[in-house]
Amino acid sequence: MVEKVKEATRDTVLETATLEALKDIDVAGGGAVARRKAPPPVLKPEARRQTPSVGQRVPRPDSRPHGTGETLYIDDMTLPGMLFAKVKRSEHAHARIVSVDTSEAEAMAGVMAVVTGHDVPVNSFGPSYQDQPILADTKVFHMGDGVAAVAAISEQIAEQAVERIKVVYEPLPAVFDPLEAMDENAPKIHDPAPNIYTRKVIKKGDVEQAFAEADLVLEKRFSTQMVEHVPIEPHAAIASWDSSERLTVWSALGRVTLGRADLARTLDLPINRIRVQSTFVGGNFGGKNEITMEPVLALLARKARRPVKGIYTRHDEFVSSTTRHPFIMDYKTGVTKAGRILGRKVRLVADGGAYCSWSETALGKAAILSAGPYVVDNLHVDAYAVYTNKTMAGAMRGFGAPQVCFAYESQMDDIARELAIDPLEIRLLNAFDEGSPSPTGQVLESVVVKNSLLTAADRFGWKEPGQ
Repeated sequence: MVEKVKEATRDTVLETATLEALKDIDVAGGGAVARRKAPPPVLKPEARRQTPSVGQRVPRPDSRPHGTGETLYIDDMTLPGMLFAKVKRSEHAHARIVSVDTSEAEAMAGVMAVVTGHDVPVNSFGPSYQDQPILADTKVFHMGDGVAAVAAISEQIAEQAVERIKVVYEPLPAVFDPLEAMDENAPKIHDPAPNIYTRKVIKKGDVEQAFAEADLVLEKRFSTQMVEHVPIEPHAAIASWDSSERLTVWSALGRVTLGRADLARTLDLPINRIRVQSTFVGGNFGGKNEITMEPVLALLARKARRPVKGIYTRHDEFVSSTTRHPFIMDYKTGVTKAGRILGRKVRLVADGGAYCSWSETALGKAAILSAGPYVVDNLHVDAYAVYTNKTMAGAMRGFGAPQVCFAYESQMDDIARELAIDPLEIRLLNAFDEGSPSPTGQVLESVVVKNSLLTAADRFGWKEPGQ
């Protein structure tokens, strides 16, 4: 009896399942044809509400280890048998290297390896131009250039060994002013190449005719200074080789793929034999976008057959790592009495320091943005990047935008003052609208410049008495 009940129950379940399946079957021409179920409705996200996280407090997954001090940065990492590296830097801004004597350093107890520029397989790198040596071998181009490096059993011994490296220089004329560097008679830093290595030009309309028709033409020079990133964690890396001659590098680099490619090129290795492992980065701001001492550590580690750690001192950061570009900016703007911009002429000179780094990219962005978020029908921009014997300029937040923003907004304030117009009103009069063309002809969409200005003015209380 029990078996018969189980069998009946099973048949009922199967019959029910069959009936459900038949609901999705049509009979056509004597054969069964599967009928597809209607697809679920497509959910369309509302504008500016694409994710449930927007506008919400979302805890960072790494917040707890940061707060408890459990986060491991490179300076916290130790490998068995690890050595410590230090770099010997140039005493001159521009000089020819006559000789490098490392014999005293190599003879010191505790020193396990010493390398110079002659030990680098391909001694040049750079994200735009390969104009920067890993370690200078024939010339130094600024006082941050490394000429030799030491790996020792302690940082103290490595520092002492670096002091015992003797370098003989033949000083060369140096140039530190980018405007002087542009002169044809100035010392050529990367001789025979000229000191001007990048130029960007934007022309739109007839700027001279616009000046002739303007009620007011204002002309002024603006300049910005070199700025160091100063992250809490300086540049740091560890290099180690395994028994199969494969290289692993732990680095605080912001662009790991670019760093891996630079390592492969400078060390003359297949890229598949190199692993670059990104660690927690204690501050970047653009300053860790390219290699610094990673190839040097790799060469020292290979020579010593032990892992090697290198960490920049704060002095190293200031003299050797990249900075924000100093700009010299000449602005000439013609406007009507009502404050409408008729034409603007801009000349930008970016001091790139001793090497190109990201100067080409920064200069291009600066040129495109130099007119500001304003409709300028007549525009002429001439922009240059120039070599000097100074610390190299490179990537830093904004890539050329903060410098020109300072210049064009300062001139907007000057124009408003000359015409006795409210600084907010003159910006609202000239600001981009939906569909406005950019200096390079791009039709702009989702333009909220005026809305942003009005919102900021309202929150700041710009129109209130006494403001």
